Amino acid sequence: MKFMKIGTKPDTFYTERATRSVASDVPSDLLIQINNVSYLLHKLQFPLLPKCGLLQQLCCDSGGPEKVNIELHNIPGGEEAFDLCAKFCYGIKINLSAYNIVPAYCAAKFLGMTESVDKGNLVLKLEAFLNSCILEGWKDSIITLQTTVKLPDWSENLGIIRKCIDSIVEKILTPPPKVTWSYTYTRPGYNKKHHHPVPKDWWTEDISDLDIDLFRCIVTAVRSTYMLPPQLIGEALHVYACRWLPDTANIRPPLDQNSDSNQDETLMEKNRRIVDNIASMIPGDKGSVSVGFLLRLLKIANYLGGVSPVTKTELLRRSSLQLEEATVNDLLIPSHSPTDPEFYDIDLVLSLLQSFLMRWKRQSPAAAAENSHHLFRTIRKVGKIIDSYLQVVATDANMPVSKMATLAEALPDIAREDHDDIYKAINIYLKEHSDLSKADKKRLCRILDCQKLSPEVRAHAVKNERLPLRIVVQVLFFEQERGSNSKAAVTSHRLPDRLVEHLSISGKQTSTTSRSEDHAAKLRMGGDDEILSMGEGTRRTNNAVSESTDALGKRGIYEQRKRSEAKSAAEIKERKAVKRGEIQEVEEVDLGREIRELGIVSAGSKLDAHKMITKGSRSSDHGRDKAKDR
Repeated sequence: MKFMKIGTKPDTFYTERATRSVASDVPSDLLIQINNVSYLLHKLQFPLLPKCGLLQQLCCDSGGPEKVNIELHNIPGGEEAFDLCAKFCYGIKINLSAYNIVPAYCAAKFLGMTESVDKGNLVLKLEAFLNSCILEGWKDSIITLQTTVKLPDWSENLGIIRKCIDSIVEKILTPPPKVTWSYTYTRPGYNKKHHHPVPKDWWTEDISDLDIDLFRCIVTAVRSTYMLPPQLIGEALHVYACRWLPDTANIRPPLDQNSDSNQDETLMEKNRRIVDNIASMIPGDKGSVSVGFLLRLLKIANYLGGVSPVTKTELLRRSSLQLEEATVNDLLIPSHSPTDPEFYDIDLVLSLLQSFLMRWKRQSPAAAAENSHHLFRTIRKVGKIIDSYLQVVATDANMPVSKMATLAEALPDIAREDHDDIYKAINIYLKEHSDLSKADKKRLCRILDCQKLSPEVRAHAVKNERLPLRIVVQVLFFEQERGSNSKAAVTSHRLPDRLVEHLSISGKQTSTTSRSEDHAAKLRMGGDDEILSMGEGTRRTNNAVSESTDALGKRGIYEQRKRSEAKSAAEIKERKAVKRGEIQEVEEVDLGREIRELGIVSAGSKLDAHKMITKGSRSSDHGRDKAKDR
């Protein structure tokens, strides 16, 4: 930092009861009042009046040689700036630097301390110091520019702001190898002592100390030259946001919305201005800033409230353009709305996804055909991100099922290669919300496509008691269909306990006589028939019996008799159950309806839902009777 010393005499000014005086044997004949401070000075004994054109005029207007009282409450820089000018007139040594040159220069101009009043006056000396020393330095120019905040009108009219901005922009545009001045750079891993080359963004940290309006002037001037890439402009915006805006990791909603002090409200208003200005300065080039930075600004705007709707809309649009680059943490935006009980703002993420899909659907056929591979990978990435996000927000105890389902269903089918991730999200939500109604479970699970589940996930789903029964039935059906198409062995999956219990209500209530008859019939059949799974049908039974016939060899001649006897016993049991009205249970009817809705009874299958239920009851009774016989 550069300094300039003017004057040689020691400081003889002293203060007594808000009065500044000069130690002198000559009595004071000039009283100058500035705000709450009074100065007892001399008109002619010291070159105060000869160097100040304004004081000369005011003293002449007062008339008479008596003591003159002058009020200078509107002097720029106040009493501190006047103190420097007064000491200069008395020949007392003063130190000037980038921190005080602006108020001193403005005060000297106000007092008329120019060359036309007296040769070698203060204004000329200050201008020489500003142009030859201050503006030649990097940090001095920034500090001087920052001090103009207190005197914006005077600084603008005197051209100080424009000179500082021009000096700063000129240095920013200097090629990094030619940078020889000191700068601040505190990035991790960078150490000047190791003689690292000057980084391209060496200037970003120093200008982040400026007020947002001055920072905007610098960035605008740099962008107007088109000499720096948009990524560097974006980096400067990022550094400034990190310098002034609150850390999103520590943002929490205030405990009492009415307890904010005036100081806190002033800070909030300042942050709103920063967000608005930064958002408006982001270059239009895609990738000039990261999507994480855009979502951070959106998160802060959501927290601050009162941010311009135009700003939020623009941040939302820009974020959707790079949504495939986001992480789950980027999307975890806390909700600060008093009307929404959930912790995370899932509505904002839904708006992001909808904006992304709208742009994706607006692709022209020619462009879509040309970039089909890229578009396909992009939509798949977004689908993966959204499903992972759903897994996190599913743990929110206050998250409504409608919002979960709406976001899950917003993705098109092409966005999901498989449904494993969305299954995990649904399972987590069902685990955290154990009191969910049957209708809500169906609403949430209807997005699942059992054909897109991996074998491991299907195996988990079959045993998952949290899922609606229709989903378990659907998974079993596709498992069996897959096994049938591949000519594999009969699936080893057994029905879940709750499904077996549901299907065997009739069997549990069957009379002892019917059990005995059924047991006798099965004893006559011999062998150990496998329990039939839901949807397997008589075709699988016949296949299983045929396989058993091959294995038994000599007993093949009895197979026709066994099938006839089994059919007769089943019909006897069914007639008795119908008479007693036990297979008309409401839950069985519901299950049959669900099976029909799933399309299990199709044109290619001759299975009947009612018979499947009855068959399940007979199978479960068969298993219990065999165990009893053993």
